[in-house]
Amino acid sequence: MSEGNDILTELDAIRQRAIDALAAVQDENTLQTWKTAHLGRSAAVMQIFSQIGQVDKALRGQVGQKANQVKQALEAALAEKEQAVREAVLARKLVAEKLDVTLPGRKPAYGRLHPATLALEDICQNLMEMGFQIYRSPEVETDENNFELLNIPAYHPARDMWDTFYTTKPGVLLRTHTSPGQIRAMRQVAPKPLRAILPGMSYRYEQTDASHESQFDQVEVIAVGPGITFGDLKGMIEDLAHRMFSPDVHIRLRPSYFPFTEPSAEVDIECFICGGKGCAVCKGGGWLEIGGCGMIHPTVLQNGGYDPSKFSGFAAGLGPERIAMLKYHIEDIRYFWGNDARFLEQF
Repeated sequence: MSEGNDILTELDAIRQRAIDALAAVQDENTLQTWKTAHLGRSAAVMQIFSQIGQVDKALRGQVGQKANQVKQALEAALAEKEQAVREAVLARKLVAEKLDVTLPGRKPAYGRLHPATLALEDICQNLMEMGFQIYRSPEVETDENNFELLNIPAYHPARDMWDTFYTTKPGVLLRTHTSPGQIRAMRQVAPKPLRAILPGMSYRYEQTDASHESQFDQVEVIAVGPGITFGDLKGMIEDLAHRMFSPDVHIRLRPSYFPFTEPSAEVDIECFICGGKGCAVCKGGGWLEIGGCGMIHPTVLQNGGYDPSKFSGFAAGLGPERIAMLKYHIEDIRYFWGNDARFLEQF
């Protein structure tokens, strides 16, 4: 038998071996392996094509034709097997992954209020029940409203108390507190008596840590009228604390300094976790700071349109995030703006 006849016999054997191997294929991965082994560049039938030039000229055409027939037969068998494998895979999935349409669907996740919003609403609701009205003021403020009219002139050392975000426009900044709203509210109402709540976001350029953020909510509380005293301020804060925390909770006022109030005080609330005995939340002191307050400075009253000889008033600044931290035992203020669903879903 000549060399050409040997190759023809080998082609028949190659075809049979490939068909036998294809019959055992059951999945897509094995099918890909078969394709590489029997129709890839290194496959036996493909090697025959490279040997045709060495075959006798008389048999060269016959060998080439036979090799093409084997290759086409294997490609046809592969296509048929691919279809069979896809159908088998689909059939298995239909059995293994069938859906029972009578089962109840998964309940959707419902949105909820942010803990800072809960505290803000709690503060505002209680103060509205006490006779205060909400007044909104802009977050982008003028230097005049944010400092000058609040008795903090340019180059006054008290400005160091607020790390300010200035804009590229001279005299325009992000408000460092909600106190500029005092001027806007007083000028709108004066000379009539005023009781207002000014909630909103404040901004300070400072390093963030567990108790400080560069943005935070504040609620300014202001009352102006004839004969308003420091006793009225203390009574308002005490009533608010009783409404928000417990009828039995105690407060205390510590002397402090704010340029726009005189006298000024820091507000502490008796730790409602330990009842003033000292614990980890109050760091053993028995008291928790919740804000600052004081009687509105006569200069600020005058800038707001009131005659300080006829009117007096008080102001207090409360931090909803700080109150939420105390109320819900939150240890790090950065959690409020981290957008971590695991934290937010707890409220």
